[in-house]
This record gives sequence, C-alpha cells and structure tokens, in this order.
Amino acid sequence: MNSITVSIVEDLDELRDALQRLISQSDRFSFAESYTNAEQAEKKIPLHPPDIVIMDINLPGMNGIECIKRIKDKCPGTQFMMFTIYEDDEKVFEALKAGAHGYLLKKTPKEKLLEGLEELYLGGSPMTTNIARKVIEAFEKKNQAPEELNTLTKKEKQVLDLLAKGYLYKEIADQLHITRDTVKQHIHHIYEKLHVQNRTEAINKAFPRL
Repeated sequence: MNSITVSIVEDLDELRDALQRLISQSDRFSFAESYTNAEQAEKKIPLHPPDIVIMDINLPGMNGIECIKRIKDKCPGTQFMMFTIYEDDEKVFEALKAGAHGYLLKKTPKEKLLEGLEELYLGGSPMTTNIARKVIEAFEKKNQAPEELNTLTKKEKQVLDLLAKGYLYKEIADQLHITRDTVKQHIHHIYEKLHVQNRTEAINKAFPRL
C-alpha cells in the first residue's frame, strides 16, 4: 500500500513541528505540507490535495471549520481530521457538519493519533472516546420526544407543526379551517404545556436538532 499523504494546518509552531516529525518518521505516512493559517490552506491544499488534512479549529483569522467548508468540495478524495482542544458539543457538531470525519483531542497519545489517521484513511471515523459518547448521546436525545409533547392534543400538534414550517397565524387558521383566535388559543396552550415562552423555544423543544 502506498504511503498516506498528510498535510497539517496548525498555528502553534511547536505542535506543528511535532506533528510533522511524527508523520515523517512513520512508514505508513508521508508528510505533504504544513500551514500556519486557514487562508494559506484554502489556497494551496486544493492544488495538491493530500489524503488527509490534520486541521486545528482555533486558527488566526478563519477557523478550521470554515476552512473545511470552503475546500472540501475541491478535494473530494481528502479526509479531514479535526485535532483540537475543544470538547464542547457545539464545536464537535459544527466540525462534523462541515465535512470532518475524525475528531481527536490534542492530548491524544501519538500512537493513537497515528492509528486514528490510518482508520480515517480506511473509511472510519475515529473520535476520542468522550467525543464519540457526546455524538451518541446527542442522537439519542434527538430521537427522544419530550414527554410534554404527549400532553398536546392532535390539533395542537398540527398547529405546532405548521409553526415549525414558518406559517403565520392566519395561514395556520386557513390550513386547519379554524379562526385566528382559535389558533392563538392553541398556541397559548402549547406554550403552557411545553413550558416555553415563544415560538422558537417551542420549535426547538419539539424538534431538537444536532
């Protein structure tokens, strides 16, 4: 099997150099190029796409997640490994939505990082254990409807569904063949039962998203 080419996008000199040495010293990998910021990476990576890009998130200027969004379609054969200090749910899901298929923390041991890169190349989605747990829990949470939804009547659920689709009160009334005042009453009851204050909170509670 040919060596796996790897590029690095990391602004910290010490860490970038350490990653470069780690890749260069491995028989399985071949170091391609390194970049200190996302702007450089955006311009140069599509010219000679590597097999894998190790991407930091917190970069000067454009962040790593935005960089992936901009270049992934230009590099269809390239896999992106997030390598960062961030463990919070928002950053994880932003990165995955942007096109990253791996997410490892910078405290990951060298051996595990190399294993993760090889797994990524072979079609896997390597993630630090606690990151993988967050992803699983988020999907479980998304698929679990709040208990309060069971207290809504059939008509209230129909109103809520139309609210989520962006319908106005008058449009909901026309769709359901009821008066606008009746729509308002249903919405008032929905807010009470879901323990929310407005349309956005009601929609987010009823239809949680990653």
